[in-house]
Amino acid sequence: MHLTEEFAEDNLGVKQNEDGSLTVTMVAARYGFFPPEIEVPTDTPVKFRMASADVLHGVHAPYTNAATMIVPGYVSEFTTSFPTAGKYSFLCNEYCGLGHDSMWSRLTVVDKSAGGAK
Repeated sequence: MHLTEEFAEDNLGVKQNEDGSLTVTMVAARYGFFPPEIEVPTDTPVKFRMASADVLHGVHAPYTNAATMIVPGYVSEFTTSFPTAGKYSFLCNEYCGLGHDSMWSRLTVVDKSAGGAK
């Protein structure tokens, strides 16, 4: 992770691609996901690229199909879209230590037709 600029602190977050899709770059580390808050629009393809700074983590956003394992030394990637606006939690679903139960971040999905997130 330290050999690439992709996961540097200044490069984390949401970026819009030329085709209108989004790429979200995140780091999982005891005991949080960084950045801690992400906002994306409904009905937009979102590619998540995630790396672990320390141990094995998992991520799951309840009531969505967003889920993957985050293995140290590898980049985990999945693409999804969110049809329903709302606030979702990104939860770590792989025990990662004593602070595991407080490891989460916020995913906010805004209505695209209302001119929300870009």
